[in-house]
Amino acid sequence: MFSLQLLGSRIYWLVLLIGALLAESVALYFQYVLDYGPCVLCIHIRLWLFALILVALAALLTPRCPKAQTGCHLLTLIIALGFSERSWRTLATERTWIESACSLDSGLPTWFTPELWWPWMFEIWESCGYTPEVFAGFTMAELLAVAGSLFVVLAAAAMGANLVKKTAHN
Repeated sequence: MFSLQLLGSRIYWLVLLIGALLAESVALYFQYVLDYGPCVLCIHIRLWLFALILVALAALLTPRCPKAQTGCHLLTLIIALGFSERSWRTLATERTWIESACSLDSGLPTWFTPELWWPWMFEIWESCGYTPEVFAGFTMAELLAVAGSLFVVLAAAAMGANLVKKTAHN
């Protein structure tokens, strides 16, 4: 029962917030210090992480509002699924498991242009196909794919715990 409570606590949202901020920081380090430019899939992953930062902040600001918490859990699960899909596509492209035509076009709607608003964070530099080795021989794409899978499981468990808690209170 303690683990169910933890998945709905401020600690959970703080862990997600810090994790997303760390992931964005690592991406920027690889971009600006190690000179590994981001591809369109990397930028999509950064956008999912940015969305997670916003949702985690909203959840931290509304701890006593059950509807807001449920909405934040639902959005987090959607973010986890999007993050995971983009991460697996990055890995599949890197390993040539799929034929992917990655361009320097973000594919986002014309009214949503984060690459113009924050080019230092969301500008596409390269085409897809290669990610650098990060740790112990694992590439960034491999680590992102594992992180994405774990994130989906965590977000689904938290959403489930939130729904169980709601039903128990009704």
